[in-house]
Amino acid sequence: MRSNLILELAKRDFTERYAGSVLGVIWAFIWPLVMIAIYTLVFSRVMQAKLPGVSSAYSYSIYLISGLLPWTAFTNTITRASTVFLDKRHLISKVSIPLPRLPLYVVISETMTFLVSILFYLLFIVIAGTPLSLKLILIVPFVYAVQQIFAFSLGFLFATLSVFLRDLRELISIIMQLWFWFTPIVYVKDIMPELAQKLLMLNPALYFIDAYHQIFFFDQLPNFGQLIVLTIIGHLLLLMAYTFFKKLEKEVRDFL
Repeated sequence: MRSNLILELAKRDFTERYAGSVLGVIWAFIWPLVMIAIYTLVFSRVMQAKLPGVSSAYSYSIYLISGLLPWTAFTNTITRASTVFLDKRHLISKVSIPLPRLPLYVVISETMTFLVSILFYLLFIVIAGTPLSLKLILIVPFVYAVQQIFAFSLGFLFATLSVFLRDLRELISIIMQLWFWFTPIVYVKDIMPELAQKLLMLNPALYFIDAYHQIFFFDQLPNFGQLIVLTIIGHLLLLMAYTFFKKLEKEVRDFL
């Protein structure tokens, strides 16, 4: 019953984004297509941006989008999950549901959007004539799962804090903007000074973004050592978030 509720919330969240529009859920397919087309046109044709040592006219677009799509899912999961208790407080007061499960519907909804986007991205790579290894593509679900465990853990922790600190939503938005520019998505980490590259290694988001770059752009296996580290970080953070919530669960429900 509770699992069905989470799935139903995810389904409604995905479809209600386009509720009232003429095309409805079709917009979920149009937006990724438009985004990829815009980035390709602007960076590949207008700005003619290229990466060092790569001759393909679409190289920068492929590199940029391979990091931008997972980052969008990552940051949307954190920011939206961080207010899930406040957004669903009316539902919480009526339906008996374990609050730690509630942010899962955000994860599922963002995953649906990511799947649509990545399918168009794969089509773009094929059209661009870039080598694409099927065995590497099969690693993407693992990388995405590691990424979203980390995102869910942060979102769950922030969701608990947001009940008491209502201004946290705005602060999280600022943090995510700064975090974006501290992650090599629009630039290549190898062009950074040596000190900056060492500092980037302290950024856990680098681990999954670099994995997508290795798979989609360099056609290579990702650094599994980094992914294992991120998996450990995500689970430790989840344990901390759950422990923190359990200590404050009564207060959380009272404040809602």
